[in-house]
Amino acid sequence: MAKPTEYVKHIESYVDSSSSPSQQAASVDALAILLKNDLLTLEALVRELDLYLTTTDSIIRSRGTLLLGELLTQLELKPLSDAAIHSLIGFLTERLEDWRALRGALVGCLALLRRKTDVGVVTENDAEAVMKSYMQYLQVQSMGQHDRKLCFELLECLLERYPNAVQPLGNELFYSICEGIDEEKDPQCLILAFHIVEVAAKLFPDPSGPFTSYAADIFEILGRYFPIHFTHPKSEDIGVSRDELSRALLLMQLIFCVFQLAFAATPLFEPFAIPLLLDKLSSSLPSAKVESFKYLGYCAPMYGSDRMAKHGGALWSSVKDVLYTSPQSALSVESESDGGMIFEESDIMVEALILLEGLIQQNSDLLLDMILGDEDINNFICSFPKPWDIHDTPLQLRQQLHSVGRLLAVSAKSSMASCNRVFEKFFPQMMEALGCSVGNHSDESFATEDRALSSRFNYVKGLQLLATFPRSFAPVSLLLFENILLKLVSAITSNFDKKFSWGLELKALVEIGLYIEGYQESEKAATFARIVVDKFVSWISSDEPAMPLSLKMQAICETGMTGISNMLRIVQGMEKAISAKFTQAYVDGNFESVELVIKVLECYSARVLPWFEMNGGSEEVAWNLAAIIWDKIDNSSSVNLTVQNYELLGAAMTAMKQAVRRCSQESQEKIVNRAFRVLSASTLFPLKDSPFATSLSNSEDSYLNHHVDRVSCRDEWIISLYASVVIALRPQTHVQNLKMVLQLFIMALTKGHIPSAQALGSLVNKLPSKTNERHLSQEYGVEEAIDVILTSSIWNFCQSNTLRKCSLFGGGNEIHNTKCLAGLNHTSVHISAIVGLAWIGKGLIMRGHEGIKDITMTFLGVLLENTNNGDFPESCDPIEGKEQEVIPLMKSAADAFHILLSDSEDCLNRNYHSVIRPLYKQRFYNSVMPLLLSSTRQSNSIITRSMLFRSFAHVISETPLSAMISEANKLIPLLLDSLSTLTEDVMHKDVIYNVILVLSAILMDKNGQVAVLENAQAIINQLIGLAAYPHMMVIRETAIQCLVAMSELPYARIYPSRTKVLQAISKALDDPKRAVRQEAVRCRQAWASIASRSLHF
Repeated sequence: MAKPTEYVKHIESYVDSSSSPSQQAASVDALAILLKNDLLTLEALVRELDLYLTTTDSIIRSRGTLLLGELLTQLELKPLSDAAIHSLIGFLTERLEDWRALRGALVGCLALLRRKTDVGVVTENDAEAVMKSYMQYLQVQSMGQHDRKLCFELLECLLERYPNAVQPLGNELFYSICEGIDEEKDPQCLILAFHIVEVAAKLFPDPSGPFTSYAADIFEILGRYFPIHFTHPKSEDIGVSRDELSRALLLMQLIFCVFQLAFAATPLFEPFAIPLLLDKLSSSLPSAKVESFKYLGYCAPMYGSDRMAKHGGALWSSVKDVLYTSPQSALSVESESDGGMIFEESDIMVEALILLEGLIQQNSDLLLDMILGDEDINNFICSFPKPWDIHDTPLQLRQQLHSVGRLLAVSAKSSMASCNRVFEKFFPQMMEALGCSVGNHSDESFATEDRALSSRFNYVKGLQLLATFPRSFAPVSLLLFENILLKLVSAITSNFDKKFSWGLELKALVEIGLYIEGYQESEKAATFARIVVDKFVSWISSDEPAMPLSLKMQAICETGMTGISNMLRIVQGMEKAISAKFTQAYVDGNFESVELVIKVLECYSARVLPWFEMNGGSEEVAWNLAAIIWDKIDNSSSVNLTVQNYELLGAAMTAMKQAVRRCSQESQEKIVNRAFRVLSASTLFPLKDSPFATSLSNSEDSYLNHHVDRVSCRDEWIISLYASVVIALRPQTHVQNLKMVLQLFIMALTKGHIPSAQALGSLVNKLPSKTNERHLSQEYGVEEAIDVILTSSIWNFCQSNTLRKCSLFGGGNEIHNTKCLAGLNHTSVHISAIVGLAWIGKGLIMRGHEGIKDITMTFLGVLLENTNNGDFPESCDPIEGKEQEVIPLMKSAADAFHILLSDSEDCLNRNYHSVIRPLYKQRFYNSVMPLLLSSTRQSNSIITRSMLFRSFAHVISETPLSAMISEANKLIPLLLDSLSTLTEDVMHKDVIYNVILVLSAILMDKNGQVAVLENAQAIINQLIGLAAYPHMMVIRETAIQCLVAMSELPYARIYPSRTKVLQAISKALDDPKRAVRQEAVRCRQAWASIASRSLHF
């Protein structure tokens, strides 16, 4: 046990009024630790406190009582005996009459009353004694804010945790509540006061109970606070931090919520609350109206339908005034695109509609009788022009029409019975206003009725409404439904030259189809499929109607998307069209067939396959598409080579990739095996009648090289489509005869065949890295595939000097023996090889493979091919045009960095199941930047430096800014150097734009501000030059935007450049491009205004 000297000092420190708040808090904590660890008993502490608790010195007595209360608060979880709790609560209850020691007594009582059962609680008799002492001695409104808050917390705790103890007190309790909360203004105290009212009302629900006698008095107090609003000092008079404002807003929301709960706490408030809220609806303050509607909507279900029924007339009158008499809405800015009928509803109108919906759900018969029987509403609908033209309707009338429509919509959707009553009353009149009479017209006469173009919008909407009305209430027969569909199909067929009208009619058909699918109306679904879907499908291979093919496919796809059965019909029609027309397009080059197949394949890629992926059933459709294409290729022996045929190949490749990527591993293996059989039967292979071995002999390898210049158009189709299949495969999918496939792709890429290069990149990205990770039948992993690429004689184009022997994958970091590249016979082949390496490198870099290091060194070797003295490689023939041979090669090596890091939509992305290691771009940036920078510093050749900076531009433009911004102080000078070098040659204009975008991002990032300030003058000078860059408008525009951003820097940093900037911008004001002139005006204003800024700013 602790010695008295150990805890007495803490007691004395706390009681001493000269101690600081931190010292007093430390004393309480120290004593609490002793008590919690049983080093000091509570009994011993109370004995030691006896003098402080009973002394006549009011200050010491109050400090001693508060110390006891604070310690009890910290001991809420420590078990105490019933006797100890009884003794303590008894003492503290007596102290409630001692106003000097009141705060400590309140804190102590609260701590004891809040204790949980398992650690000992106050008995109900003791709690009743506390309540009686509270009512007898505490004058709450005479206290300070903190003590009032403690009083409210004590009362709230008694009501919630000891209801049996306070219920017998009845009238005295409510008198004390009214006295305590009256005139309260503090927000925190109000939250407690409102909650006390709510709890007390629920504690005494009996209409004949004591709460009834005080309901009027309590609500009179509550009513003074409605509507709640807050006043605060002006922002210029007081500094308010963001956190303080956030806490204040949260407090306001809490007060609103608790006050609303108190308002609706009991039906006994109804006689007082509803008249008050209805009266506030006549307020001139919009906020008061909004709050009144909110509270009415919240209170109505709490008060009950019987009590609310007597206010039905007044409530409907108030809602009608807001919705119809004086509509609270305004025409939307988007309204012109919808004929001027889009309105933005005010908060008042929104809350009125919410209230109306709740009232109808609560008492539908009463409210619907008032709405449907309202003379003004009936006269408005009956007197509306028939047929109605929106363009001839005044704005005020359109506003009322919108309001009546919203009113009837809310009334109809509340229940099935309400919907029936509304439509029985108004549906015929509304349809006649739309120009679709449903009265005495027969089905046949209605179906053949003609309409003027001015009312077509209404007419089509009317047809759509009729067709989508629920069958159980439908005023139309199935025959009329068919005629509606026929009318719309006929309109779409004939009105394709009228864009707005055609789109409106197609949208109506789509909405009808979606409705049928959603409500599963089988008869209508069958009719829709027969009249609409089958009709549109017949258009695919037909010359009728004479509308553009793009519109045909749009109509076909959008109607197919109304449901799975409709889309399957569409797919069947598209498959038949491909089967029928593909050969004519592929072999004969028939223009119409080519165009049709292209559109169908594009429709598959962009609409059909994505729709099935979202709605299910995509694999079968995707598999069928891939199988049809390969069957057609296999059964055709030749291809007609035209420009359109290449467009067809592009569409087929895209469709193939989109189809294969959506297939399972099993289906993909079937497709890739089917494709390989077609590939192995082509003239690309030396062996046609037997499967290839897993390795190539020297003669087979030579055969492939010998045929590199003899690839037919059909073979190009086959290898392109096969590459598309490979690109879209999952990593687990097995590719048979992989070595032969690799050799074929390598052969093709040297002819500039990009899909083969992309397929190689996909293979090295997805092949397993370890033997135990491989498919059981997969004979190659990524290491073996790379070895095939390295050892292939595809690089043997220049005697013994091959790309392979130039240490492309030499395993070292040194750049050596790269001059052989310039000595190769065909620059185009060299460029194709570099592009192929780039795609292979992209696959490796994305998976985090170490092989990317050697590929990177190869590209740097090509960039450094030009000597520092400016001479061209000795191996180049001494003829004119050496520069024209070397520069394209170096440019391709520089652009390889763009391929490595840029995001590709054609391959190597998540859609095509690529292996992507997190942060691979950041890792590559960190590894390659030192090499680029050191090479740039060491080179004094203009061409070499420009190409190195071009590589640098690609790397920084494709790397996330977050990876570079920490080194902005080093990066900015490099950016400026690159801009200075690259602007010397128009060839670099595309990468200049990328560099300036990076610079712009750094200027706007707060983490780069220090580096920007250090280089402000150099940045401004460079931007001034770019503001007049003649070869690309967006460079000038972006440079001027950056100058605007620079104008926000501190005055002392930028003022010396002000004159130069304004002179440069004055020239930009005459730029031939309007966008540049606009930015120049903004820039001039920004820089002219800094003259009024002082140096200290």
